[in-house]
Amino acid sequence: MSERLAAVSSLQSSLEYLTQRKDIEKGGMNDWEVARQYLAGAGPLTRRLVDSVSGVHTTTALHVARSAVAVGMLLPGNSRWRGAGNLFLGASSAVLAPRHHYGGDGSDQVATLVQIATGAARLAPSPAAKDALVWYAALQANMAYAVSGWVKLFGKPWRDASALGGVMRTRTYGHEGIFRWTQEHPKTAKALTHSVLALECLFPLAYARGGTLTRSMITSAAAFHVANGYFMGLSRFVTAFPAFHPLVAYTSTPRSHAAVAGRDDRAVKAALVALAGGTAAAAVTAVRRRLRTTEGWHSSRMLTTRHGNRLQYEEYSPGDPDQPVVVLASGLLSTSEHYAWISERLAHETRYGIVAYARAGYAGSRREATSPYRLSESVHDLVDLVNGAVAPHREVILVGHSIGGEIARRAARHLGDRLRGIVYLDSSHPGQFAGGLSQVEKGLSEHFTSVSRALRLGTGALLTRPVWITELPYAYRKKVFAQYADARMWEAARREWKAVRDDFASFKGALARIEGVPALVISAQRTVDTNPEQLLLHKELAEAHVGARSEAVVIEGATHESMLINSRYAHQVTDRVVAFFGAPDRRSPGSGPSRPSRPAPRKEATR
Repeated sequence: MSERLAAVSSLQSSLEYLTQRKDIEKGGMNDWEVARQYLAGAGPLTRRLVDSVSGVHTTTALHVARSAVAVGMLLPGNSRWRGAGNLFLGASSAVLAPRHHYGGDGSDQVATLVQIATGAARLAPSPAAKDALVWYAALQANMAYAVSGWVKLFGKPWRDASALGGVMRTRTYGHEGIFRWTQEHPKTAKALTHSVLALECLFPLAYARGGTLTRSMITSAAAFHVANGYFMGLSRFVTAFPAFHPLVAYTSTPRSHAAVAGRDDRAVKAALVALAGGTAAAAVTAVRRRLRTTEGWHSSRMLTTRHGNRLQYEEYSPGDPDQPVVVLASGLLSTSEHYAWISERLAHETRYGIVAYARAGYAGSRREATSPYRLSESVHDLVDLVNGAVAPHREVILVGHSIGGEIARRAARHLGDRLRGIVYLDSSHPGQFAGGLSQVEKGLSEHFTSVSRALRLGTGALLTRPVWITELPYAYRKKVFAQYADARMWEAARREWKAVRDDFASFKGALARIEGVPALVISAQRTVDTNPEQLLLHKELAEAHVGARSEAVVIEGATHESMLINSRYAHQVTDRVVAFFGAPDRRSPGSGPSRPSRPAPRKEATR
């Protein structure tokens, strides 16, 4: 039964792709010349394998073959050849998945898992091996439901039951009639939403009391998938997820039942041992990453601010005593190491002093303040850092990326004559929410909360390293990833984002004038292309600086993040900063090289 249900999903999937061949042709949604970029981080063997089946004719031939094999799987019979058919369907689905980057969904993954497990069970010579493979798929089914449910509990829309109406009002998966029904019957809609949550979270109860609840659980789950298929257009879900159910029924039946007599259940003990080992490994990984996050570099120092916060900072280079110190302020959910390309080049090629720091809650910096967080707290912290970490006779140049730019702007009035200038890197502006928040921005707070909670539960070991980290110099990557996997940073970002929203919502009128302080405003092209209003806001930042030189430039091709982490764009940013402030070269007479304060990146990474 599991084989046949999965085969129906594969048949429908391939027929859909065959009737929509324009999507895989040149200029289509899944044009391989464009879609292959998603394999850039894969190994050469994987890339060659996927490339070999991704031509239009080869892809079409594979879907024709899959359709034929899926039809064959629906015919009567119980031979070992069915195992080969299952494995072909599962393997071909996995190989074609990158080819259909847009259009694939969870049903394809579920069908693939069921087909590989049941195909291997068909061909396995040992009854114990067959049962182990069936148990594997059944345990995957329990995780699929339970994890989905418990993750939903992290989201406020599911807890307050607004999620159902929210989904039903969308074009992609919505249904106008159901949306209206949720608005007209809110109590019933809430009960239905919470029932779905309960079904998913408690699905493993199918194994309780000798399988007494199995039929009711899988019947309810099947009805849920039928509803998904009808109202949301997810027709493949109707057969893909129920393909798990016969396996759950088989493994949840008491061994005293004649139908499962002699079933080998050692796979459960093995799974529990693996779970315990995985939990221990996750705990060790979490401890190691936390230590790597908080210990800083060999040159790290600590400073206590007026709010009691302990800030961790690094002096890349002391520079010459007669030259200003560049202080780098990072953006939301960003690390001071995001400035690696810029700071390393400034340290090695100019006579400036270079200081980077982590705001309270990031890296090794600790927030000890007891009052509710406001943006002014970070402004005061930055001012205290300048006054405590930079010699009193030296001027400073504040460089702020994103929200770091706004913090630097507000710090200007506290620093007086010590401020040589400010560099705004794709900076935030307090009027940027005047037109309302985008959908992405509205969901950021909930996203930060969900990730923080998940990481506190020890899921950091499951995180894969984001591709963008590989753009940083080699010596910084492990530490940045450790911070990215640290729940404290996500919690700090949630706290800061809430304060930013509240603060910017009260902004009215023009920016306060900053007298006699030069300003260099650098925008990322992709930012202003996406939102042209942002370019006008950036020009306002430059115009707010009166009585001194100001300049606004755009880095072509750069995105909000890549202007820092991509070496090409970061070097352009550095060139602009050096040209604007006229930094003397280290090769100038009388300038001696200063010792880098942290390990230099490998040469090949620097190139």
